[in-house]
Amino acid sequence: MAAATSVHSSSTSYNLEAFFRMKRGRLTVTIDSQVVAGPKRIKKQKKYTLSPKVQKSQMQSCMLDWGSLPHHVVLHIFQYLPLVDRARASSVCRRWNEVFHIPELWRKFEFELNQPATSYLKSTHPDLIQQIIKRHANHLQYVSFKVDSCTESAEAACDILSQLVNCSIKTLGLISTAKPSFMNVSKSHFVSALTVVFVNSKSLSSIKIDDTPVDDPSLKVLVANNSDTLKLLKMSSCPHVSPAGILCVADQCHGLRELALNYHLLSDELLLALSTEKHVRLEHLRIDVVSENPGQTQFHTIKKQSWDALIKHSPKVNVVMYFFLYEEEFDAFFREETPVTHLYFGRAVSKAMLGRIGMNCPRLIELVVCANGLQPLDDELIRIADRCKNLTAIGLGECEVTCSAFVEFVKMCGRRLTQLSIMEEVLIPDNKYSLDQIHFEVSKHLGRMWFPDMMPTW
Repeated sequence: MAAATSVHSSSTSYNLEAFFRMKRGRLTVTIDSQVVAGPKRIKKQKKYTLSPKVQKSQMQSCMLDWGSLPHHVVLHIFQYLPLVDRARASSVCRRWNEVFHIPELWRKFEFELNQPATSYLKSTHPDLIQQIIKRHANHLQYVSFKVDSCTESAEAACDILSQLVNCSIKTLGLISTAKPSFMNVSKSHFVSALTVVFVNSKSLSSIKIDDTPVDDPSLKVLVANNSDTLKLLKMSSCPHVSPAGILCVADQCHGLRELALNYHLLSDELLLALSTEKHVRLEHLRIDVVSENPGQTQFHTIKKQSWDALIKHSPKVNVVMYFFLYEEEFDAFFREETPVTHLYFGRAVSKAMLGRIGMNCPRLIELVVCANGLQPLDDELIRIADRCKNLTAIGLGECEVTCSAFVEFVKMCGRRLTQLSIMEEVLIPDNKYSLDQIHFEVSKHLGRMWFPDMMPTW
């Protein structure tokens, strides 16, 4: 029986080799002829060039064998295929169709919902959606919805969510590829659909629901059913959530490691709740600071003691802050030492603000400034290099820095600067360095070749 199995395996391997060599147009193959003498087996290798008739026979035999590939082999192949190709392959034979419906292939799925009239992106076919809901809803574990800017697409996503009553989802992501279309869905419809998943899943570990009308009551449902498993929560730009709602999550979900929210939800109470002994160490805290009413928004201040408590409890936490403010709105920030590690300024930021960063952000790792003004930032950069000993990346857009000050900044930071993105227009030639000379000096201090970035001319 063992010998028969061996011969069959050898024959199958030979057929596949013959098939692929025929595809390349070179049909010289190696076959094994076996001479059995007592308990020992002697193998001799010979090379043959097959005749056209034998070639045709071998190709037919090989093609017949594709339909009898083991399930696990077909499954492995299917895992590399796009959904459309997988669906087409499932119609080849009954065996492949059985593999198509194996639960392992449906644990991760992304619903793409786009309106053909307004979007060039492909959309998941309605028939396939119904088949998934009917046959694979209980297999889904890692689910995301990618919708375009149309309200109809967001409503379709909510309709699907409301039907996942037998699901065991572990990660859920709601993604708007353009403007936040989920915000145009009625709050009751969205919350009702989301609650279905929160109630039935029981093991959610990651939720990304930025730019959605989620509210405090729905977060309480989330906590009541998934407090032991939730590790990541991203919910920036969710206007119906209050500081009390996010505080409820922090109080109950002690395994929370990553949190993303708007600054108006950040409070001293929240930081203290994340710093209790029963809470795991926080790894990533992202804070979006956005002006709702330009020039009219007043931002509160977080106490230094609250930041200190967080860092004492989670010393390796990354505190990432994105600023989209006007210059006159920065007054509440960085008056005291702040443990921010990554800073991104999407609008103009004043010299005074950058000066405070150099004085009060000793944990800073990355700094990106899109715009500043017409005053050189020489002193501010030197102070940042001197005080921010962990700085490894910096990017400057519409700013001004003299070449001498920039070389001094790079010299002070040295080779720890792994990312240095400076537009050529930022650098102002002086009596010490020209634009032609600066790349050599900077490259010398970095220990690698460096050139300033250049704006494309097209």
